[in-house]
Amino acid sequence: MTTFDPTPTRLSLSRRGLLAGGAVALGGIMAGCSPARAATASRPVNIGYFPNVTHAPGLVADATGLLSRRLDAVQATPTVKSFNAGPDVIQAILSGSLDISYIGPNPTINAYVQSKGAGVRVIAGSTSGGASLVVRAGISGAADLKGKKLATPQLGNTQDVALRYWLKSQGLTATKDGGGDVSILPQANSAAVQAFKAGAIDGGWLPEPYAASLLRAGGAVLVDERTLWPDGRFVTTNIIVRTDFLTQHPETVRAFLEAHLDAVDAIAKDSAAAQAAVAAQIKKITSQDQDQAILASSWKNLTFGADPLAATLKTSADHADAVGLLGTKPTDGFAKLWSLDQLNAALTARGQAQVTV
Repeated sequence: MTTFDPTPTRLSLSRRGLLAGGAVALGGIMAGCSPARAATASRPVNIGYFPNVTHAPGLVADATGLLSRRLDAVQATPTVKSFNAGPDVIQAILSGSLDISYIGPNPTINAYVQSKGAGVRVIAGSTSGGASLVVRAGISGAADLKGKKLATPQLGNTQDVALRYWLKSQGLTATKDGGGDVSILPQANSAAVQAFKAGAIDGGWLPEPYAASLLRAGGAVLVDERTLWPDGRFVTTNIIVRTDFLTQHPETVRAFLEAHLDAVDAIAKDSAAAQAAVAAQIKKITSQDQDQAILASSWKNLTFGADPLAATLKTSADHADAVGLLGTKPTDGFAKLWSLDQLNAALTARGQAQVTV
């Protein structure tokens, strides 16, 4: 069984040099990745992810040094930033301060729309599943939600759109300012858990491990989002890149994708070690310990892989449009959104099946 050290590492330029003669913790996975660096200036690359289990491949790649090693091989230095929800990522991407990020489908859609199809490209999938509406005791159906307060991570993010669309399908209203039949109160995931425990909200449509945390606090699952999609598969997290960064630095993007695939492989080979790495990295970012039972429970609700599940993103766009959070619908039907050539080249080199849109 392949194992790796779950202790988070954010290697400096000088510390990375010390790894050249050292053993690689993920030896089998890292085969073919050269630790040697050329004596040239390192190019910065700004990478984003969320401290959520739904972003586990990014957390694992960062925490175990997989990301630094792969980028080091092409003389690139990662600066990793954590975010709470997608709209903040999109602002950073479109402003040029972020190059690559793990992100949900609805912010991806919004970035494509806002930039008129020019600003971003999806270069890989990451995660399917791992989102639920968890509510307190006494709420057994949609009708019981009238007058209740529910949390989502941020207005317009993936879970926010999912909740608003589901409420609409149940004949319930929820306005952007917190009014309507059901009040939606966007807030940080960790804050939502505390608000639920304090009785300030009645539940939330949250990603893992926060949905599992609401369960531990006495909640019950009213909607497992997997039940709303064919075969239970839908894109929860994909990876986007600034289009101009992809054009200017294709070798850096390829190195990032290799690290992502390394992490997906590592998760498949040793789930327990991957969970430990994710817990350690989330604690590093949020200063909060992760309950191992909650983490293990939430992990069962997730599937990790490179397929971006493009058809489900298009459906998510229809949902966002239906609740007034899409803006102007693109006339090209998202034809240019996916750029999967480098991913498929990396998959082919590993003997794995290519993905299609």
